[in-house]
Amino acid sequence: MVDQRQVISFRVHAQQLDRVKGTVADTAVLDIGVQDTGPGGGLWALAIRGVEVKAITRAGDDRRPDHARPSAAHFAPAALPGKDLILLWTVRGAPHYYRRADASRVAAAVEPFSDDDAGKRIYDASKPLKQAGIANLDALDELAKQMRAIVTKPTVKGDLSGRLAKVMPEPYLRFCRPCNAIHPYEQTFRLAAVRAGLELQPDTSPPVLERIRGFKKAGDAGDQVDLIRAYLRLLGPATHKHVADYLDAPLKDVKARWPEDAVAVKVGSQARWVLAADEEALESAEAEARVARLLGPFDLFLQARDRETIVPDSARAKQLWPVLGRPGAVLAGGELVGAWRPRKSGSSFTVAVQPWRRLPAAMRQDITEQAERLAAYRDVKLKAVDFDT
Repeated sequence: MVDQRQVISFRVHAQQLDRVKGTVADTAVLDIGVQDTGPGGGLWALAIRGVEVKAITRAGDDRRPDHARPSAAHFAPAALPGKDLILLWTVRGAPHYYRRADASRVAAAVEPFSDDDAGKRIYDASKPLKQAGIANLDALDELAKQMRAIVTKPTVKGDLSGRLAKVMPEPYLRFCRPCNAIHPYEQTFRLAAVRAGLELQPDTSPPVLERIRGFKKAGDAGDQVDLIRAYLRLLGPATHKHVADYLDAPLKDVKARWPEDAVAVKVGSQARWVLAADEEALESAEAEARVARLLGPFDLFLQARDRETIVPDSARAKQLWPVLGRPGAVLAGGELVGAWRPRKSGSSFTVAVQPWRRLPAAMRQDITEQAERLAAYRDVKLKAVDFDT
């Protein structure tokens, strides 16, 4: 049997949060995808795992339409990803960074497991398709075909959506009240983009899509970017339901594809699974006391579907995962010890920390050093770290 601290320590090491320096090629979280939600979210997740994100630059000219190009100040946190990284709409329809070299295998990895799975992932879009006798996977393929035909140059999402509304039949479309316009269903649109061989240009608002150069989906994802295996490797030990919830996939489809080399372990009284190659590392996991990190709100460490394991206190869990406006989490001393939020005023920057217990002076110093690191990443001056006790 393993306990909470072993699980947390195992994940910290598996996700390389205890690493000082690394490269895109050897960064494990890029196997499952690094969610890019919030200001610089994806690149900060790489930075705290030792990747020099400011060294990752976009090759070639900026081909975005003028109205989609952010100002120079918007680029301050880091240079744009380019030849090393690619940004795709994938798991749960969220934007995720991957290694560009893995794009074809990632496209295979994020494929729905079945037509039922596709229906679950596209939510309410499935009902009108079913009524029209259109299979969910066929619908994704048809939408992807039309998207590919339209996006011959960098295209703003709204322009693409508007053109799709003119060529797609009614079952694919819905009335959007905020826009007062007809659009394709959002999740269908997002999940079809990878099938169409389209990537997102980073730091564009509204999003800009363009063709992935030389793209061809692989016939098989392979073990490294297989999402079930990656979840067990990076967020294990886990149950079938944990993985299904993370992917928004039916439980039966996940069970049918469960790795043969997954072995059962007990976490408290619950049976879970971890890859056999990682069992020894899990059982011998020990916390590195001086590892401190300011995790972004959507960092992979916080994406595990067993929140009660990493934050057993329900009141603290509600603080860390509210319905809207998530804070970041403070990792220190082998556990999550509080929440944090950035506060910017002019050119100065404050990190507000809300600790869940009294923190030793050495731990507060480690957290302050991480706040300085965050300020440097964002290219602003750190004014203070406020520990709200």
